[in-house]
Amino acid sequence: MAEEKRAAAAKQTSIHVTALDGIVTMNSLFTVAMFIGLSMTSPENATTVLVAKCTAKPETVRELIVYEVLSFSCFLFSSLLAQSLKLQINLRNNMKDPTQAKMNVRHLKYCLTAAAAGSVVGCVFLMLSIVDFIRVKLGSLSCGGKPVTAVVVLVVLVGCGLVVYAVTAFVVKINLIL
Repeated sequence: MAEEKRAAAAKQTSIHVTALDGIVTMNSLFTVAMFIGLSMTSPENATTVLVAKCTAKPETVRELIVYEVLSFSCFLFSSLLAQSLKLQINLRNNMKDPTQAKMNVRHLKYCLTAAAAGSVVGCVFLMLSIVDFIRVKLGSLSCGGKPVTAVVVLVVLVGCGLVVYAVTAFVVKINLIL
């Protein structure tokens, strides 16, 4: 019986480290996307719109930059939290069995939840910045057409992905409690 508990604990620690690696990797990819978006938002070539009333206002570019910075902040918060938790797990590893670590389950649960929440909020801000990017490059949403199609597809797909990710993170949290 004790042997089964040790095997389960080792498996859980390994799963937590893998989950934390996934959070850091995902945040890194989103941060790269965010910087690419910032580099493509220069005022001199801001739009491809020919109709003046469909051109985005300068305030839209400012909003885009604010959303990019907020997104970066959330991803950095989440990554730092995940990396610190990974470091704690590695520092607390059992010398006889490096796959086991004595961790406070409540601390682990809250840190994993906060890291996942930081990633979700960062994705929301990244999505908002992409919506503004679409408005700057393709034109105002009130003019209809391709900007609206792009935004609808973006919001539906990213929204569904975020819901699945958030539900999964919540299920992991519930499993840690039990």
